[in-house]
Amino acid sequence: MTDRARPEAPTTQRLRRVVRRASGGFDPRAATARTLASGPAVVQIVLAASASYAVTHYVLGHAIPLLAVTITISSLGLARDARPRRVLENAVGVLIGIALSEVLLMVVGKGLWQIALVLFAALLVGRFFSPSSAFAVAAATQSMLVMLLPDPDGGPFVRSIDGAVGGVIALIVTAVVPRDPIGLARADARQLFAEVERAFASLIVAVRTDDVRRADDALRRLRSTQPLLDDWASTLESAQSIARLSPFLRSRLPHLRQQAAVRRYVDLAVRNLRVIARRLDTSLGDGVDRRPVGDLLESTSRAVAVLGESLHDVERRPVAREALTAVARRLDPTLVVPGAPVTEAMIVLMMRPLLVDLLMATGLDHDEARALLAPV
Repeated sequence: MTDRARPEAPTTQRLRRVVRRASGGFDPRAATARTLASGPAVVQIVLAASASYAVTHYVLGHAIPLLAVTITISSLGLARDARPRRVLENAVGVLIGIALSEVLLMVVGKGLWQIALVLFAALLVGRFFSPSSAFAVAAATQSMLVMLLPDPDGGPFVRSIDGAVGGVIALIVTAVVPRDPIGLARADARQLFAEVERAFASLIVAVRTDDVRRADDALRRLRSTQPLLDDWASTLESAQSIARLSPFLRSRLPHLRQQAAVRRYVDLAVRNLRVIARRLDTSLGDGVDRRPVGDLLESTSRAVAVLGESLHDVERRPVAREALTAVARRLDPTLVVPGAPVTEAMIVLMMRPLLVDLLMATGLDHDEARALLAPV
């Protein structure tokens, strides 16, 4: 048997499969978008860490202010949730670990069992003060730095001072150099509405052509929107917290609160749309003509697209409300599918709460939105 014909060993074959999966899972476009989106956070962290080092080294005279820099970096982080409260909680957790370890270091000294004791105490105290596991881990990590690094010049609690400086600077930079949370919230909203629009398109084609596969695709897309809705909610909470603290963003608070209200009702609307899609997914394939329902879904889709545009252009909100009102006034089964069986009439009736939620997203209260529905 020649070398060319000789089969590869099983280990080599497994290795090749692992390499293919690893390379196939890397998306250059997603990586580039992720890197660009992290730009403001990276700039914020670099500025904050530099400021922490400058204050502790040049102003306070600490030779190696390692903990000041590390606390600043860990408190800010690259997570999308950059709320001042989260930054403060992280900084406090780190300071607890540092202060506790410095006290125990003075009492028991250094050594193997001392390290184990301090780590045990830091983890327990961290869990006591916060339900967040990250809080306890941050406290334990910093406590180990205190136990393992050489003692700094200047006596006890120098590292606690460095930690306090790092935490304070992280909070200040959060307000003075925010991460464009408003832009991130808009990007989350655009991504969500784009996915809902694609789901609508698949559902409309499925209803008009009696195509179960397209209905499956619509249902899959609608189910995938929940992480997008959760991300949008997290971003808006972070943006509002930063805007309350930052003098540069405080004027945007009303817009952020308005967007949060839209997100809440869009979340309810998408949940209703999932139920409708699920009902259609189990009904299609029977040859029934459902084109009037497809027309109704198409009108709703166009109105939802305008609602998404209104998040960036408030003048589009009345247009979205008018378009949704036009759909709501048609939601009478006897008008949409005259003489249709109960199963088809149910689809139209199931769209009524969907339209109520969407109309409330335009600023109407529940009674006002319900009053716009066709009487049945």
